[in-house]
Amino acid sequence: MRRSKLLYVPFWATYLFLYLPIVVLVVMSFNSGSSAYTYEGFSLKWYGALAEDQRIMTGVVNTLVVAAGSTVIATVLGTLLAVGLARHTRSKALDALALMPAVLPDLVLAIGLLMFYSLIQMTLGLQSVMLSHALFSMAFVAAVVRTRLSGADSSLEEASRDLGAGPVVTFLKITLPQLTPGIVAGALLAFTLSLDEFVIAFFTIGNAEPTLPIVIYSMIRFGVTPKINALAAILLLVSFTAVIAGQRLTKIGEREPKRTPGGPRVDLQVQGEADSTSKRVSRAQD
Repeated sequence: MRRSKLLYVPFWATYLFLYLPIVVLVVMSFNSGSSAYTYEGFSLKWYGALAEDQRIMTGVVNTLVVAAGSTVIATVLGTLLAVGLARHTRSKALDALALMPAVLPDLVLAIGLLMFYSLIQMTLGLQSVMLSHALFSMAFVAAVVRTRLSGADSSLEEASRDLGAGPVVTFLKITLPQLTPGIVAGALLAFTLSLDEFVIAFFTIGNAEPTLPIVIYSMIRFGVTPKINALAAILLLVSFTAVIAGQRLTKIGEREPKRTPGGPRVDLQVQGEADSTSKRVSRAQD
């Protein structure tokens, strides 16, 4: 049955609504004029102006420090959490608690973290922002790694334990190599989330030098300029690159032939059938 072309109108209208503002923002970042709303010609001067702004460069450095630190913490803890939930427990309550930071509103999580830091009398700064970002990023890492873990061959782990390897050796030699694409994808996602997170950083940074999203917020309070458009375009490029790389890494291994634990390998079975078929053909020819 032939589909009506009118069915594609809501589809393309949705994509236009989502991505047209982004396209306009990127185009206006190359504006030679000082207005963020009137295009006067092509120029790269606003990208050069970013490097001359000391406040922006300080924000970039702080953001990279926080993102790198929180990514390491979230990747390690998220991977261990995913393995523990998938291999050592079958509790739906623990599954829900592990994903809770990912579904909680940022404002609620930020206020709760601020109250917790005040309760333990922790000095606010980049270290508190780093720990806060690691908390909610860990849930995303655990979800990505657990998805990869569900497709891993558990028979290899069983064989390793049957041969006398301990849990640590089995994890390092068998489980971890199978999870590498998922771990890298989760780390890229955690880095991207920390890179442009504003609400939690705003509540937990205290009087320290601000991160880049806080700097951008303070700049747009006085109006949007082409410099802000250029900065947003760079952040979009970094975010899109990390997300696409993570998505591609999660696809690694999907084309590999699947088999049940303990079952025969498909390639060996096909090769054996091919050998027997060639032998029958040669006998018939004789």
